[in-house]
Amino acid sequence: MKKSAALTVGELAKAADVHVETVRYYQRRGLLATPERQYGTIRRYTVTDHDRLRFIRRAQRLGFTLDEIAQLLTLDTVRDRDQARVLAEVKVADLDARIADLQAIRRVLVELVDHCAHGQPAEPCPILEAFQSDVDVEAKKEH
Repeated sequence: MKKSAALTVGELAKAADVHVETVRYYQRRGLLATPERQYGTIRRYTVTDHDRLRFIRRAQRLGFTLDEIAQLLTLDTVRDRDQARVLAEVKVADLDARIADLQAIRRVLVELVDHCAHGQPAEPCPILEAFQSDVDVEAKKEH
C-alpha cells in the first residue's frame, strides 16, 4: 500500500481483509475515524486508517475485546508501556481461566463419550441423557 494512497471504504476493507460493515461498525464504536467527504460523496481513507484497522484486527486475534482495544488505542507506544503490560497481563490471566474452563468441559465430554462407547446398545445414550436429566454435566475444575 502506497504511503499517499487514498482508499474508499471498500478498498480499505479489502486491504485489511474485513467487510465494509466491519469498518463502519468500528467507526460507530469510535475505534476508527470517519473521514470527511472531500471528493463529492466518497470518503477517502489513509495509510494511517489502514494501520489502525490492522492494529484492531491483530488485538482482536489476541483475544482483546473492542472495549479493551479502545483502551489500547489511547496508549502511547513509549510513555504507556506499563499500562499496556498491565492490560496484557490481565488478558493472559483471563485466557488462563478460559483455558482451564475449556479443559474441564473437555474432561466431562470425554467421560460421556467413553460411557457412550462402552455402554450397552439397549441402554439410553449417556450423552443425551446427561443433557435431559439432572445428571451432573457441570465441568469440575481441578484444584
